[in-house]
Amino acid sequence: MAASMCDVFSFCVGVAGRARVSVEVRFVSSAKGLFATQLIRKGETIFVERPLVAAQFLWNALYRYRACDHCLRALEKAEENAQRLTGKPGQVLPHPELCTVRKDLHQNCPHCQVMYCSAECRLAATEQYHQVLCPGPSQDDPLHPLNKLQEAWRSIHYPPETASIMLMARMVATVKQAKDKDRWIRLFSQFCNKTANEEEEIVHKLLGDKFKGQLELLRRLFTEALYEEAVSQWFTPDGFRSLFALVGTNGQGIGTSSLSQWVHACDTLELKPQDREQLDAFIDQLYKDIEAATGEFLNCEGSGLFVLQSCCNHSCVPNAETSFPENNFLLHVTALEDIKPGEEICISYLDCCQRERSRHSRHKILRENYLFVCSCPKCLAEADEPNVTSEEEEEEEEEEEGEPEDAELGDEMTDV
Repeated sequence: MAASMCDVFSFCVGVAGRARVSVEVRFVSSAKGLFATQLIRKGETIFVERPLVAAQFLWNALYRYRACDHCLRALEKAEENAQRLTGKPGQVLPHPELCTVRKDLHQNCPHCQVMYCSAECRLAATEQYHQVLCPGPSQDDPLHPLNKLQEAWRSIHYPPETASIMLMARMVATVKQAKDKDRWIRLFSQFCNKTANEEEEIVHKLLGDKFKGQLELLRRLFTEALYEEAVSQWFTPDGFRSLFALVGTNGQGIGTSSLSQWVHACDTLELKPQDREQLDAFIDQLYKDIEAATGEFLNCEGSGLFVLQSCCNHSCVPNAETSFPENNFLLHVTALEDIKPGEEICISYLDCCQRERSRHSRHKILRENYLFVCSCPKCLAEADEPNVTSEEEEEEEEEEEGEPEDAELGDEMTDV
């Protein structure tokens, strides 16, 4: 929905264990943003949001990053996680009691054996979309329509991943299973739409130079596996491109890690100075070993569609940040500074290093990956700077040009 004047939609977001925080979505000249309606203090949780749909990245799952098939909660014990990431089967972690993974609660689908962290997640998936997507005993059959679709996606979209065809599949499956199909169609239609040219740029970024042929292959396989009359427009060439662009621009990266949760728990321990120094040194060495063996791929990774979060615009000097501190798909948005009533709540689509680059470099990244020119206070203050990059930034950009084209598309993967 868009309007030439300012339309306001208010939300009162309940945060567990905290006072309710009021925010509102405003539409101004066809653009939407999220605004505070009360004073929000620095460090306060503005809202916690569950995604409409979420899905683990396909290569991430293939490489044994074990996560709940519904909420993406990491399923490995912290010590198991450390052993796999370091390549050391004998790796032992101190303070094992700090690991929060409850294997006794894990359940699998009795038909296809995908794993969930709890009975609640298994039931939620079954009720929302899994009845449609469950391959049953054909889980490992390469000729099953869904397996053909996933294999085609993996052959096109290599790590580092920023999207998953299964996020789109869960959107369709949700509509298929829903009694009130119109409600879900309205929910999905809230996400921003792009022009045809912008959509092509997004698809090109995700799929590469041969994107038109690849997009048509994916559309054909997607249709064979999932066609639904209620959203028949999603299966046309134009509709599928729009659906693809919707996921590419609105999908929020999700990262979960049992090891990260264990490290955060270690940070809260009250220890003698010598014991603290030893534990910190152990953790530092552990991460060095992981980097040597695994590189930058530490987390169970996926993406989700969040209605409120998608209303948060970008700023190079954000006043809020996203994170996943509960080791699942629940997104927390937290204030980085005091936010006054009527002030817009902004997050950053750039990581910390990118935000420190020149205005020219920041604009280049945002223009190529998000198709807009930033006019935040920092960019306006630096408007008179020359449109050049430093030698160091040029070297970084040359390195990035050697990465897959989709390496930066999608919202920043936030720390857990």
